[in-house]
Amino acid sequence: MKIVAFGASSSTSSINKELAAFAATTLRDEFAPNADVQVLDLNDFEMPIYSNDREKADGIPTLAKQFFETISNADALIISFAEHNGSYSAAYKNSFDWMSRIDSKVFQGKPTLMLSTSPGKGGANSVLTSATNSAPHFNADLRGSLSVPSFYENFDAAANTLTNKELLDALKAELKKLTLP
Repeated sequence: MKIVAFGASSSTSSINKELAAFAATTLRDEFAPNADVQVLDLNDFEMPIYSNDREKADGIPTLAKQFFETISNADALIISFAEHNGSYSAAYKNSFDWMSRIDSKVFQGKPTLMLSTSPGKGGANSVLTSATNSAPHFNADLRGSLSVPSFYENFDAAANTLTNKELLDALKAELKKLTLP
């Protein structure tokens, strides 16, 4: 099983990337011991801002094709969404827009777990709701979702673990769904 995980943020210290990576390794450690985990950095897929004119002039960027191909090669996806002003980060939305020009079925039917977190009590739930509501339109086999509020109060970066037992148990329950047929 190949698990591709990423934080939908371009922050070099992204707590969403940290959560996605933790979730992917937990999936491997708890439910899929032979899984290959690949954690992507959205910064490795930085592209020009999408526009119809740019696409007509220059075509689809190679990085968009590589990102799409990485999803193609995955058996499961774990995405943790950063919330910027109640919506997707510009970096994620731009990458997504470019990939949707390759095929509107960006998630390619892959079993997907969508997460979100933020430093605040809302846990980026607004963007997670948007992502989960739109997931079927982009061909995600959405298996579950979870918002983790107050990241710094519930996650120990040094120990790389969720310290809130209820949240950890909820995450494991959602992760298990990725291994089911």
